[in-house]
Amino acid sequence: MTASAVEIQARTLAGYADASRLRQVQDRDWVLDQVTGAPETLIDLGSGIGQLLQAALERFPTLRRAVGLERSPHRIAEAAERLRPYGERVALHRADLTAPEPLPFRAEVITQTSVLHWLHPDEERIFAWAGAHLTPGGTFLLTTYHPARDEHGLGGEDELVRDALVALGTPYDEVPGAFARGGVLPIATRTRTVEDLAALIGPHLRVAGHLERDAVVTVDGAAQYEHFHAATFGDYYSGLVPEDRRAEFFRAVGESAWRRQRERGHVSHMAVRLWSLTSR
Repeated sequence: MTASAVEIQARTLAGYADASRLRQVQDRDWVLDQVTGAPETLIDLGSGIGQLLQAALERFPTLRRAVGLERSPHRIAEAAERLRPYGERVALHRADLTAPEPLPFRAEVITQTSVLHWLHPDEERIFAWAGAHLTPGGTFLLTTYHPARDEHGLGGEDELVRDALVALGTPYDEVPGAFARGGVLPIATRTRTVEDLAALIGPHLRVAGHLERDAVVTVDGAAQYEHFHAATFGDYYSGLVPEDRRAEFFRAVGESAWRRQRERGHVSHMAVRLWSLTSR
């Protein structure tokens, strides 16, 4: 059976430049607004297609070294093309952020946006890594998303996935069991509470401050959200349905989002925290 375009997009995480405008790109500018001074080295953890690195290079001409650590080879390839004009100022490394290799230098600024929930349950390793790679006086700027959870630990994107599974025939009350059987930990469960994160951060870094905002996602139609989901979450959820129904699944996610947009004026909203962390 030939895979649909959106299934291929989910496998390769393609189209993220457009999809990220709905939510993640807002973190980029919010984070870089907190950078002070004239940094020479910046490391972006989960650098994706290089959007934050590009923005940092444009903002801070003092940057000699802009380093990205990213797991997806597809996103690294796209980042390399995007950042080619910056030459030797850029270094991209394929890395598993649940167990990142050490680098032979430190940075004044380390960033990580919209990524930490993917590292569950090993988030503490990245805090230890960051603590070891900050210069004295350096800052780790981290964003974390905190959707409301129901009694099953579902919230945020999980709710749209639940709508899609119901549309494809799974009874509403059986959706948590379908997640469990499929080995899919709800994203809202993967996202730890502020208190739990503070406890993991504490042994490695000092919380110097934080900012908060409400992240609101709106769309112009079902197809736009369908592609946002595929580019952002890949095939994380789609394995919950048989292979021959995955195109239907992505369509149903988009339709759920568009229905919510029409009914509520937005698809979703959730609290986002920007942590400013420094070395101990």
